[in-house]
Amino acid sequence: MFKLAKIALLVLVVSAMAIPAFAQEKKAGEGAAAAPAATSPGFMVLAGGAAGAGLVIIGAGLGIGKLAASAVESMARQPEVAGNIQTAMIIAAALIEGVTFFALIVCMKG
Repeated sequence: MFKLAKIALLVLVVSAMAIPAFAQEKKAGEGAAAAPAATSPGFMVLAGGAAGAGLVIIGAGLGIGKLAASAVESMARQPEVAGNIQTAMIIAAALIEGVTFFALIVCMKG
């Protein structure tokens, strides 16, 4: 549980550091009464998409890592079926990557 809390804290810190990258400069005609860039709806959509994309990448990395670790362990225990395990592992990794790409596109369209 402590490991999960450390990962969540790391994600929050990294996303907080990335927020200034989405800051928008004022246009030439805008005065002091204009809303700050950090409160505009467009900024919030971009920040949400960036946070979602980060979570998608973390989830995919953890999923493929666990898949590969389990597959290598099972190949070590039963070397005679290593070919079947490897084929199943590659298919599962491809499916995870496909879902990851779809989720990233959804996050960036936001």
